[in-house]
Amino acid sequence: MRKIIIAGNWKMNKTLDEVNDFFKGISEWEKDFEHRCQILIFPSNIYIQIALKMLDENNIDIGVQNIYYKDFGAYTGEISPKMILSIGSKYSLVGHSERRNIFHETDEEVNLKVKSLISNGVNVVMCVGETEEEREAGKTEKVLEQQLNYGLKDILPPDMKNIILAYEPVWAIGTGRTATPEIAEQAHKFIRDWISQKFGKNIAAEISILYGGSIKVSNIRDLIAQEDIDGGLIGGASLKLEDFKEIIKISEKNINRQ
Repeated sequence: MRKIIIAGNWKMNKTLDEVNDFFKGISEWEKDFEHRCQILIFPSNIYIQIALKMLDENNIDIGVQNIYYKDFGAYTGEISPKMILSIGSKYSLVGHSERRNIFHETDEEVNLKVKSLISNGVNVVMCVGETEEEREAGKTEKVLEQQLNYGLKDILPPDMKNIILAYEPVWAIGTGRTATPEIAEQAHKFIRDWISQKFGKNIAAEISILYGGSIKVSNIRDLIAQEDIDGGLIGGASLKLEDFKEIIKISEKNINRQ
């Protein structure tokens, strides 16, 4: 059965006091929680060690939102896979649409980051997705294919066990607009078919593909019910403890995978 993952991407949000309150609350709740899905949270980098310490006795994974692909060097403001491993974090986002669109990261840079993370034993959550203009022009599949071709270039089949994919239609991120379950499923199926052609049916059947884009308590049930949607990469709703907990609980009750 494919792993179902509920991941929270906090982006550039929360003060120290808010971080402490959130992790205290989720730590107490999670200890009595039956895990059928994996919980993964990406706080701001300055809070990573705090999160790891506060959740030391919990079954919740903590990752970083971005890395640089060099191990060490004169790269002011960046962090490397070796650094995050040294403090106990084993997950990183790569290629989030905000990194691509605001900070102009290219597909080639995404690939360098993926390879650096894999070579250092860090799990990757690689994001792909089209803009509104690209969708309206009928280019969704072309964009996804390009991002997958470049992002996973030179990645070997055994490496895929350490990779999670996330489909994020850019037009649905932070806008309140969510892709309908049918639209999201269509994109997820395209991605899984691409993986099957590139890496084989077994790997395609095992890889988790998350949906990201204005996920809320009100729509997670219908999204998670789709055959090829294996969880969510959640933005705004993951900042609210009660909403995040409710999304996890709904997902747990509606897992239906062979």
